[in-house]
Formats: sequence, structure tokens, C-alpha cells
Amino acid sequence: MPEILLITSYPPRECGIATYSQDLIKALVNKFDDSFNFSICALESNTETPAYTEPVKYILNTDDADAFLRLGESIEADTAVKMILIQHEFGFFQQQEAAFLRFLQSLHKPFAIVFHTVLPLPGKELLQQVQRISELAASVIVMTKSSKKILLSDYHLSLKKITVIPHGTHLVPHEHKSTLKQKYHLTGRTILSTFGLLSSGKNIETTLRALPNIVQQHPTVLFLIIGKTHPSIVKRDGEAYRQLLQSMVQELKLEDHVQFINSFLPLPILLEYLQLTDIYLFTSKDRNQAVSGTFSYAISCGCPVISTPIPHAREVLKHDAGIIIDFEQPDQLAKEANSLLDNETLRNTIGSNGLHRMASTAWENAAIAHALLFKKLVDDHVPLCYVAPPVHLGHVKKMTTDFGMIQFSKINHPDLESGYTVDDNARALISMCQHFELTRDKADIPYITTYLRFIGFCQQDDGSFLNYVNTEKKFTAQNYETNLDDANGRSIWALGYLISLRPLLPVQLTSMANHIFQKAIPYLRTLHSSRAMAFIIKGLYYRHLKIKLPENSLFITEMASRLLQMYRHEQEEEWCWYESYLTYANSVLPEAMLCAWMATGNDAYKETAVRSFDFLLGKLFGKEKIRVISNQTWMHKGKEVLLQKNGGEQPIDVAYTILALSKFYEVFKKQGYRDKIDIAFNWFLGANHLQQVIYNPCTGGCYDGVEEHSVNLNQGAESTVSYLMARLTIEKLQRNILRMQLQKRHLMPYNL
Repeated sequence: MPEILLITSYPPRECGIATYSQDLIKALVNKFDDSFNFSICALESNTETPAYTEPVKYILNTDDADAFLRLGESIEADTAVKMILIQHEFGFFQQQEAAFLRFLQSLHKPFAIVFHTVLPLPGKELLQQVQRISELAASVIVMTKSSKKILLSDYHLSLKKITVIPHGTHLVPHEHKSTLKQKYHLTGRTILSTFGLLSSGKNIETTLRALPNIVQQHPTVLFLIIGKTHPSIVKRDGEAYRQLLQSMVQELKLEDHVQFINSFLPLPILLEYLQLTDIYLFTSKDRNQAVSGTFSYAISCGCPVISTPIPHAREVLKHDAGIIIDFEQPDQLAKEANSLLDNETLRNTIGSNGLHRMASTAWENAAIAHALLFKKLVDDHVPLCYVAPPVHLGHVKKMTTDFGMIQFSKINHPDLESGYTVDDNARALISMCQHFELTRDKADIPYITTYLRFIGFCQQDDGSFLNYVNTEKKFTAQNYETNLDDANGRSIWALGYLISLRPLLPVQLTSMANHIFQKAIPYLRTLHSSRAMAFIIKGLYYRHLKIKLPENSLFITEMASRLLQMYRHEQEEEWCWYESYLTYANSVLPEAMLCAWMATGNDAYKETAVRSFDFLLGKLFGKEKIRVISNQTWMHKGKEVLLQKNGGEQPIDVAYTILALSKFYEVFKKQGYRDKIDIAFNWFLGANHLQQVIYNPCTGGCYDGVEEHSVNLNQGAESTVSYLMARLTIEKLQRNILRMQLQKRHLMPYNL
């Protein structure tokens, strides 16, 4: 694999860029460890020589001009390194600017440079310096559109060379503020906070001068100043700035309303402090500060933010995503803070708007943007290999009560008022059965039991299933206003899948499932919805694997023959499908026909399954991406071009496609099906038109959909369980392939 060398400050050196680089490397490794190798060249100086706790390949002493020459020679001789990524801050190289430029000139391998500071209206010397660096670079990365605009207008750089990749932010579980305040002994306090390495540029004096006015109206306010003094400031001035702030606290009699947390907090603790914050304050007085990692982290934790007007703030906080005040204006700060503290609804709205605005900047998405750039600069013909994250049941369990799985979620918090559906509980039953099949984890049994009982609760006297249940465990009017055929079909699919695990699961569960299944059969024969029949066929197929009854085969034949008749009625030379349109859950139709062939041996079902599935795959897959049918347009015969509209893509459609591909690969062993499984799963990991993650590895939840310009951040039951079904299908497939490989090696003669 090509190696990417990052030249940057790196922990334990305490600076923002060091932390930034560590977060970026971690995200890149987690997502693309099968695509690239990553190594570090750490920047040091005569006064800063950290003892590294993580592997560092090279070290560059930026006070030593000859060290730049030696590093250039080493990189050129290093055949593993294919590209260099340089984190640039003027302070890193100000003592050796000429040596740094000669170093760049010595590189014959492509390098990208990240400008963390972009100063407007440069003087002649600065202009020439940035232009020379940029001319040598294969790509220039900045973190805001404002910085890009300055590079174009003030430095006259080429538009093609500039890439905007926003400062990464951490995905967080968004715990309740009250829970976290209790954890940190802050119950009953209204929290204002700021964080970062302290220096006079942060201008915390503005907040301290505003506090008396704020405290007068809101006596429970506590202002947290989180962070130790910047190491370079300590070496030059000691703790003079902190002492100045402490003196101001005493003079203003704010001892009960200000708390200094004088440490470089571990990331998990820092993120919890931000989540419990009621208002985050960013008061930098540096007019030229392009971007702030502290500012980004606060917004990604859902904090409503009051900020001075640095370019980053002006970009992100517009349209009710935050509040901007002028530099060094404590009266403005007090007014806006009091206004926000008086209005909890407004705080929540601003926090939510900011969170949605920053969602695309998650470190996972920053890693995708960097990897796409690496691919372009190193070898654009090699596909990216996304690393599948570990299986995570956290959100599934969070969404489950002792009655069943809740339907919707607000971000990652279950929306109890949304109630329950048999649809979601049927899918949850399948996914938890999949997990138990792979792990034999007895902790799965109570969840399987809950979902099965819910399906039984929804079954009516005639064998049918109602779908919608409220929090009071009563069936809602929606059941009588909506077609429930598909919900009935999904219930049968889930019951059949559970029955297929009869040797593994407790007998009382498989017996209960079979009883519910048998009771439903007379009603199911009345259903003619194409997808309902397909789900029923799948349920019958799985049941038949363990309970061989003639009625299973007869019922499968009845349903499959109906689908076959529909197919023959609609089929044309350019349209091999069962209906005159493609809508949702399309893959279940050819998969059901394949199951029908496997259960009955009728070759007409097999032929139809293959033709219709290959037709569908031709509509969904490009070279390296899947794009499922948009629910905004669907796809109608003769109007296929409508699929070109972005947005309206649902996780459930990707998941069903993966399940079908897995079944076709299992039967036919065609590599094309196997390759498409990975391409489809990568949709969840960022290979979609937004190039953003749909699965949240922090919570274990899956976002509710991909729209034209954004991701729906709610992590409802349908999306989350759909992802889990797909992930467990991948896991089973990988284990089966590994098992086959090991068997072949064991059987292979030693002399071969």
C-alpha cells in the first residue's frame, strides 16, 4: 500500500495542530487502513523535544537548517513514501523559512500543504512566500471557504489547486446535560464555558467583564475556563495571563461564578464538558484567525455558541446557527448571553442548527476527503478500501424498551412519543437473530424475546398483523388508514428467519414463532402486493429449512407464480421487472424468486430471479458507487433518467440490496456479486454522492437518509436496524470465505 507521510507537530507536544494531526491520523487509520499506510515526521525545536508515545518515523528540528536537507534526502530515498502531507503554520518555520523552501524544492514526490493560517492583504514578502510554496505543492488545503477566497483574490492561486476540507469534529453520544452535570458535580448550575490553551489572544477578559451583568440576571451561572496555558507562553511569560484573569475574578467578586480547569483534558472528558455546557463562548480578538478547532468541537457537541466574527464563525453561525458579537465588546456578550439564557427553546434551536451545520465536518468525513485527495495524487485508478467498523449494538439496545423497539429517534435519543411498529420489530428480530447466529451471545436472547412477543402482540384473531402501536400499547388509527400488506409480509420473514435457527435458539422461542406463523397463513393468501408476497416467500423459505412441510412448498409456489405472472406481463426488451416502476425494497423481489427456486426447483423462478436482479443492479451501480432509487422520484419505465436526481436515498434500500447480493453470491459464487456487496456497504461508510458517513460509529446508529445536500442526522429504528442487518451479512460472508480458505489450505498437499 502507498505510504502517506505527515509532517506536523505531534503529541505529546501541546499545540492545536498536534491534536488536529493526531485526530486526523486516527480517523484515516480507522477508515482507510486497507488503502494506505500512514507515518509521521514530527516537528521539534531546540526547546521542544517531546518523548513520543506513538511511532514517529522521522523527526525534523525546525531550528536546524541542515535538518531540512537531511529530511529531504531521507524522504526521496524512502521508496515506501509515495506522498507527503504538510501541516503548515508560519510559526513552525519562521526561523528557517529559506531552509523550508529548499526542502520543498528538493521533493520530487507529490505533496499537499495545509495552511492553518491564511492572512488577508499580505505584504510583498508574505505573498511571495505563499505563492512559492503553493507553486511547488500538488495541492493546497484550507479549512474554510473564506480562506479559499483569500488565496484566490489576495494570493492569486489557481482555483484547481485549492481544496477545502473543514476542520474535523468528533462524533459524540449527546448525553443529557443533567446526567453529565451530575457526574461533574455541577447540578443546579447554568454552565458557560470556553476551552483551549490559554493565551492573551483568547481575550477571556471580555467574558469576565460581561459576567457581573449575566450573574445579576442568572445567579446560577458558572463560567468554566478549561485548559492550561500554552507551553510557549509559559516559557516566555510564565503564568502572567492566568494570574491576570484570576485577579480580575477577585476584583469583580466572581469567585463563585468562575472555575479554572488548569489541565490539558483527555478528549472524552473534554467532550463531556462541552456537552453539559449551556452556552459556549468564543471571544478571540485575533481578526486574522481563520479557523478554530475549539469552536468546531463546541458546535459538534450541540452547544449554542456566541462568538466574535472570525471567518470560520461567519461561515458556520449564519442562518440561526449561533450568535456573533463584535470583538472585545463585553456589553454585547452580556446582552446576548442573557437573551439566550432566558429562552431554552432558542438555545436548543441554535444548538440543533449548529449541530446539523457541522455534521459534515466529522473526522470520519475529513478522512474521506483526505483519502480522495491522496487517491487522486498517488493513483486515481485504485479504488478506496473502506474499513468496516466493529459491530455495535448500543443504539439498537437504546431504542428498545421492555415492550419493543421504538420507531423514531431525535438525533440519537429515542422518541418515545413516536411509538412502535411491527415493521421495525420484525427487522430488529432478524438482525438480533443474525447476531446470535454469529456470536452465540446469550445477551441477545432477551431482545429476541421482546421483538418476538411484540409481533405476537400485533397479531389479530384472523391471523393478520397490525403495524402501529402507541406508547400506551394501544393500536392507533393509522392502522386503518394505511396499507399493511408489507408489514404482514415482513412479520412472516422475521418469524421464518427465527425458525431457521431452531437448533440454536431456546425451543420455546421457535415454537412461539411457528405458532404465530401458522396462524397467519390463511390471511396471507389474500395478499397480492408484490413486496408482501416476496417477504412471505422469504419467510416460508427460511421456515422450510428446518420444518419440511408440503404446505411450505405449495405456498411458495403460489406466491412465486403470482410474481412470475407479474414479471411476464411487464417484461420488455429494456425493462426486465415485475412492475412498470422501481420504488423501494426492490431487491427483495428477485431475492424471493431465487429462494422460490431453491425451495421448489422450478427453473422459471431461477431464470426470472437472475434476469430481474441483473437488470436492477444495472440501474443501481456505477463503477465504484451505488445509488439506490430516490424516494423523491422513483423510476418509471421509459423515464429512467429521473434517477439522476440526488437525494432521497434510504439505508433500508442499500441494506436489502446487500442481503440479496449475498444470497445470489452464496448460490452462484460470481465475483461480480461479491464486489458489489462491498461497493454497496461502502455507501454507509462514505461512498455516496455527499461523500459523508451514514453510519455513526460513536453511537452505533445509522442516519435516516441521504438528501441532496445533507444527511438526516436522526437515527431511527429502520435505518439503524437496516445498517445492522447489512453489517452482519458482511460479517457472516467474511467468516464463510475465511472458513473456506482455511479448509482449502488444510486439504492442499504439503508439496504444493
